[in-house]
Amino acid sequence: MFELAKQRLEPIFKYIEVDEEVIKRLSVSKRAIIASIPVRMDDGSLKVFTGYRVQYDDTRGPTKGGIRFHPRVNLDEVTSLSFWMTVKCAVAGLPFGGAKGGVMVNPKELSKMELERLSRGYIRAFADVVGESRDIPAPDVYTNSTIMGWMADEYGMISRRQVPAVITGKPVHLGGSEGRESATGQGALYALNEYIRRTGGNPSEMTIAVQGFGNAGYNFARLAQREGYRVMAVSDSAGGIYSTVNLNIEDIYRFKQEQSQLASVYCDGSVCNLLEFENVSNEELLTLDVDILVLAAMENQITQLNAREIKAKTVLEIANGPVTPQADEVLEENGIMVIPDVLANSGGVVVSYFEWVQNRSGLYWEEEEVNQKLQKIMSKEANVVYDLALKHECSLRTSAYIHGVERLAGAIVERGNKRFFSKESHKA
Repeated sequence: MFELAKQRLEPIFKYIEVDEEVIKRLSVSKRAIIASIPVRMDDGSLKVFTGYRVQYDDTRGPTKGGIRFHPRVNLDEVTSLSFWMTVKCAVAGLPFGGAKGGVMVNPKELSKMELERLSRGYIRAFADVVGESRDIPAPDVYTNSTIMGWMADEYGMISRRQVPAVITGKPVHLGGSEGRESATGQGALYALNEYIRRTGGNPSEMTIAVQGFGNAGYNFARLAQREGYRVMAVSDSAGGIYSTVNLNIEDIYRFKQEQSQLASVYCDGSVCNLLEFENVSNEELLTLDVDILVLAAMENQITQLNAREIKAKTVLEIANGPVTPQADEVLEENGIMVIPDVLANSGGVVVSYFEWVQNRSGLYWEEEEVNQKLQKIMSKEANVVYDLALKHECSLRTSAYIHGVERLAGAIVERGNKRFFSKESHKA
């Protein structure tokens, strides 16, 4: 997976000149740590989980990146995600480098108390390498604000002081930022809106299918529907639903929380009525004939095996790495525009940055102000990416990487390179 992630760098060197030392620095992570995390289970037995933290690059500032709890977590995956975070923070213009962490575990098999012990154990294992000016974790797949609150509390007990800025994505009452829960979906919508505006589209005429109905996918669908987009299909890990009419996202989410399943419903108070819908698999949802396909689940969902079956005109990547490099070539050949993850899903890390700033300053903003600041950054950077794509006549992914790598290259070169330190330069 990491080799696939690094392939994203190759196309940009056709358009910009980058110092050789920049390429060397960006092709390897700065630090990767693996730790064993022992957890006492509710039945008295002891289980040992494997945890990871990769700090990829800190040239532009302390590293930043989420922690995921998932049975498929491994070092290769975490390294890839930390690489993407490095580029993403640069694309968004944030004073951060990239990092990522995770634990190989199925959190659905743990009780709440076991989950708390694991969360605190993770911080004990990595307390020496994280910190508000060193590496700032955040939530990711199957982690949430509650888990971040436990982790921040554990770090405070280890440090013997309150350090709220060590973790972002915390509950609001524990120093979290207003607007953080919806930030990834909201940021993706801002990026999409700019693209639709520039291409002369009308949201009320756009149909959407959303793969992944977790926090990011749900909030994107909810907010997009408010702005007039028609959400025709959604799915989670168990499957999806499709309707020829606009789904009611709020009611579907409420029903899922109560019944642990997706269904097209209309709720009035505490009463929910099932409406006509079709069950679709995650694979079938990808091939629906809609205007915009939103990928908000996991990596590698569109590959060279299914890329030719995609009918959507635009693909919006809210998940990290949902389209492989080989699939990208097929989609581009078929005229399908991809709004890439390093731009589209950066709203989460942008508001995490806001939370970090608020924690360090002690000044807190209301949600409206948070969203205004988020929209300003997302709209600005999205338009830079879209302008670069027109200038270089390349894909949006390539232009996003050009934008991010130029910022990273500037920071790396300013610290000195071979040309600066060579004898010839001293003679000059």
